[in-house]
Amino acid sequence: MLVDDFLGIYLRDQLAMGVLWRELARRAQRNNRGTELGAAVGGVATAIAEDVETFRTIMRRLGVRTDPVKTGLAFGAERLGRLKRNGRLTSYSPLSRFEELEFLAMGIDGKKQLWTTLRDLAGLRERLPDIDFDHLIGRAARQRADLEPFRARAGTDAFATHGPQ
Repeated sequence: MLVDDFLGIYLRDQLAMGVLWRELARRAQRNNRGTELGAAVGGVATAIAEDVETFRTIMRRLGVRTDPVKTGLAFGAERLGRLKRNGRLTSYSPLSRFEELEFLAMGIDGKKQLWTTLRDLAGLRERLPDIDFDHLIGRAARQRADLEPFRARAGTDAFATHGPQ
């Protein structure tokens, strides 16, 4: 296998993860519509969607085909994730909110690492000099910082004890 074959596999896997995070961000935005959190997650959801398109552009420029099966499975995995128990039978719970934000934070941290990997380890800074990887890394850091206060608050709300058990 050529190194570019490994890069192609990596890019297809990362695209699938990007689709999963994009869908999760959209769900979190819908679940918190009309709130300050909903507005913050909406901004992050838009940025993640833009990052997915940037990523698709990088793949096209490198001649790497997408894998519809992988992206379809990621899309389906996000949908299946909605079926998990959340401590409430029919409604959105504080645990649901926290888990959405926690998983989004993990995804954004992973995206920051992805851009760094492509820039530094895969040598794409030289192969695609017009792609501003530093900007993409900084944008991921800002997204993470924007969500952090909401993630911390949601965790406190989900796990707060209300006296001795």
